[in-house]
Amino acid sequence: MQLTIQNLTKKYGKNKIGLNDYSLEISSGILGLLGPNGAGKSTLIKMISSISKPSEGKIFLNEEDIVKSPNYIRKQLGYLPQDFGVYPHLNAYEFLSYMAAMKGIGGKGLQQKITNLLEELNLIESAKNQLGTYSGGMIQRVGIAQALLNDPKIIIFDEPTVGLDPEERLRFRDLISDLATDRIVILSSHIVSDIESIADEVAIMKKGHLLAKGIQEKIIKLVENKVFVTTIHKSDIPEFKANNMVVSSYRSDDKFKIRYISDSPHASSNLAEPSLEDAYIYLTKS
Repeated sequence: MQLTIQNLTKKYGKNKIGLNDYSLEISSGILGLLGPNGAGKSTLIKMISSISKPSEGKIFLNEEDIVKSPNYIRKQLGYLPQDFGVYPHLNAYEFLSYMAAMKGIGGKGLQQKITNLLEELNLIESAKNQLGTYSGGMIQRVGIAQALLNDPKIIIFDEPTVGLDPEERLRFRDLISDLATDRIVILSSHIVSDIESIADEVAIMKKGHLLAKGIQEKIIKLVENKVFVTTIHKSDIPEFKANNMVVSSYRSDDKFKIRYISDSPHASSNLAEPSLEDAYIYLTKS
């Protein structure tokens, strides 16, 4: 599987650009799409999913132009949008059966497939309850289930872990890792830990532009020898933050331990092992 994005631009009116001359190649495996809110992640996903058309540029799936032939990708796509809605008076079985019908999926094995998905996503005990009684995390898991109904070759999850508790996040990561063997999985998030744990490659975006793309080790090398830790008094924090790119801080006794990125470190600082979060902060805050 090969998804190729060439010089993609999305304009909203004269002055607002959601995506600007964006190019990317995606192969089988998990691509983590990272960026702050407003980076253009959802804009890109909607165009890949054929929900929205680009103002300029092309998208190819296995050399097929999906802007001109959107049904080519729709038949192979599983998609969980950021704002996923359900019919509150249906139960999980009824809703997933309805979604299957909307996707043209049927046959004798459908109900067993739905049962299997509900079991994998820990929803089987509440499967006959109305969706209106579900928590936000449970609704999100129903959304994940509907995205997998058609055994898609391309799976797109837009902020999929919103509302999930830590145990549910772990279960989701395990499920995605199992799915990615011979598929393209695009996982969009602004939560670095969701991407860090499972992504084969990472693409970092800001204001409609691609800042960096590659395996995590390649991205992390961008902040090699730039990440430091130091300890300062609370009264010094505002001035320190004004002059340095702070990644995190936490209290240690009567002082604060600061992790920051710099080419000219504070005299009392120690070099730290860089992480994907450090690289993300460095690229998006610069």
